[in-house]
Amino acid sequence: MKYYYLFLCFFCSLCTLQAQDDLLDELNDTTQSEVFEAPAFKAMKIANLQSTKIAAKGDFYLYVSHRFGTLKDGLSTFFGLDNANTKIQLLYGLFDGLQISISRESLRKTYAGAAKIRLARQSSKFPVNLVGYTTVNVNTALRKERYPLLEFEDRFSYATQLLVSRRFSKALSLEIAPTYIRQNLEFTDGHDHDQFAIGVGGRLKLSKRISINADYAYNFVRHESSIYTNPLSIGMDIETGGHVFQLLFSNAQSTNEPGFFSNAEGDWGDGDIFFGFNIVRVF
Repeated sequence: MKYYYLFLCFFCSLCTLQAQDDLLDELNDTTQSEVFEAPAFKAMKIANLQSTKIAAKGDFYLYVSHRFGTLKDGLSTFFGLDNANTKIQLLYGLFDGLQISISRESLRKTYAGAAKIRLARQSSKFPVNLVGYTTVNVNTALRKERYPLLEFEDRFSYATQLLVSRRFSKALSLEIAPTYIRQNLEFTDGHDHDQFAIGVGGRLKLSKRISINADYAYNFVRHESSIYTNPLSIGMDIETGGHVFQLLFSNAQSTNEPGFFSNAEGDWGDGDIFFGFNIVRVF
């Protein structure tokens, strides 16, 4: 009987040690589990360039973008306030990591549909955010009366991007965006319908509610005779409760990707820039 009690005590001790080992293993597993970083950007756009932020499942956004005319015209247009381009966009988080949108821009009376999908999130096990973005634009300002040979498909333009961002700290986030643009209609001989560009952008947080944003895009196949330039935008994000208010200056008046990547009409060196803003409201 004495040996029986000794054996029972020994067995209970082993069970206790095993339980402690299992608990330590669980704690180690929890410690080593993947931890996701906070989003790199607060709004769907850095300034003009798409950011890696995606609407959460079931969230509905109203996005209003406004670009006034060029400041270069001075008082004759009240520094561009007389010539405004307005875009109204509706976005919806269809699934976790999938956002769809529709919009209408007054410049060239352009209708657009777009989708953004998350491919990967920055975490303790992965260094960057990866997001795919694509948009289809329809220019309804083109008229058969002026262009008799115009076909319906000539109205279309497209853009597809891979958005790669990283949140380096609580204050600094950077992004790079390889981009393909397709313009079905080109008015100048020798200009490519297919264009390749790369966008870069970043956000520097100044306080809890304010950040400085900037983005730039370089078009690799822009024809040497093109009247358009590479888009550069500089602005500020102001967070106010349920929405983000973005103020910016840009040398591109269009807010659609095929428009500002291909047809940025202003020039910072000549003071030919456009003041504008984006208002983002989530419901």
